[in-house]
Amino acid sequence: MSVALTPRRLLAALSAVAAVVLGWSMPGSAATAQATIPIRHVVVIYLENHSFDNVLGYWCHDHPGRCPDGGMPSSVRLSNGAVVTPYVMPDTVPNVNHSVASQLAAMHIVGGVPQMNGWQNIKLGSCGAATTPPYACIGGYAPSQIPNITSLATKFAISDKTFSMADSPSWGGHLYPAMASQDGFLGDNPVPAPGTVADPGWGCNSDKITPWLAPGGKLETVPSCIPDPALRLPNGGAFTHTPVPYLPTIFDRLDAVGLPWKIYGPASPSDGGYDWAICPSLAECQYTAQRTNLVEPSQFFTDAAAGRLPALSIITAGGAGNLTLDSCHNKFSMTACDNYIGQLVSAAEHSPDWSSTAVFITFDDCGCFYDQVPPGINPDGTRQGPRVPLIIVSPYAKPGYTDTTATTFAGILVYTEDTFGLSPLGLNDAHAYPFTNAFNYAQAPLQPVKMVTRPLPASARRIHLTPALLNDPS
Repeated sequence: MSVALTPRRLLAALSAVAAVVLGWSMPGSAATAQATIPIRHVVVIYLENHSFDNVLGYWCHDHPGRCPDGGMPSSVRLSNGAVVTPYVMPDTVPNVNHSVASQLAAMHIVGGVPQMNGWQNIKLGSCGAATTPPYACIGGYAPSQIPNITSLATKFAISDKTFSMADSPSWGGHLYPAMASQDGFLGDNPVPAPGTVADPGWGCNSDKITPWLAPGGKLETVPSCIPDPALRLPNGGAFTHTPVPYLPTIFDRLDAVGLPWKIYGPASPSDGGYDWAICPSLAECQYTAQRTNLVEPSQFFTDAAAGRLPALSIITAGGAGNLTLDSCHNKFSMTACDNYIGQLVSAAEHSPDWSSTAVFITFDDCGCFYDQVPPGINPDGTRQGPRVPLIIVSPYAKPGYTDTTATTFAGILVYTEDTFGLSPLGLNDAHAYPFTNAFNYAQAPLQPVKMVTRPLPASARRIHLTPALLNDPS
């Protein structure tokens, strides 16, 4: 379904026409920013469910100085007194619960300060002495298990202080890449409304509900949708009444100056991973011409090869075929995921656009796997979630560099805004650190790093997209 242009979208459309005529050299800060920053393409590879220590903790041991907070510890003392020895995880990612409640329990907040020692309290007992293996969430991957990830971390720049913007699983985790906010939602994955037959996905067209915290502090259960009253649709695009306010997105900012963008994610409700596609949760995206910017992930390879990368690309897991299996998600294969990361990065590195591209590789939430560094508080007063890996791949990323300034996914939004001269969306991105120290635009551009594709182990070949996996509430 599409709607007529509202005044806001009409202005964006006129700006887009101006940008085409002027070849992106529009008056104002965008042209000024592009004169000093050679980046014209920001690519975000947005993966599923891992903490920093889980992915890079063992790699840190081999790279002294790259991880000031230390690598994977030799032992972890939990809040109940248990001392746990972290283990090297199997290729199939352990199935650890990572709901809002589980992430808060794992962080174990005392006096407002996360102690990072409550992992045994994760909901449903999925990380305790009695689980198989015991304390399945306390461990990580050896560099040999994820060679593409660790090669990129070694050659290019990493951040060892990027935190998820909220202690929420995937639905909330796929709002803030667009908005730098969860708009009052707690972030838990939506469930069917009572008495309804829910449709696929988690967004405005799903007839699903999830908890939302009203400005006065009242907790309500409302449609899992960011509505937009300007659409002149019932309930702003939600399936029933909602008190949730409209918020602008980074896509609006790009539209307003005529810069192209795409979400490379599952575009059809029948695709695996459609839950993660971002656009359906935003009424403004789902029910306007913005919906055409949601394309299958395979299109990224075509666009990269043709030198047609947009100003902003966000690649979410899933799509036609079995790409959901390549997501790094719990129950899936790390080999498959590492291969996929290598394929995406290789496509960017060998694109005609490589010389003006910055790729950010990161994860939506902790999964919820052990991490030792306590997160902080966002500028809007909401609590951040556990630390996640972040790797910056670009000709202008400082080689072998670790950025130790604390930030969240909002830092990527600020980097995008600064690069293209866009105004901030709200408090969180207005005050976030944009990885400034991780780039050197005066250096000799870095050359691509060779990526590898390895055969899948037998355990990965046995994984199939069963109905249970497709409907996994995690």
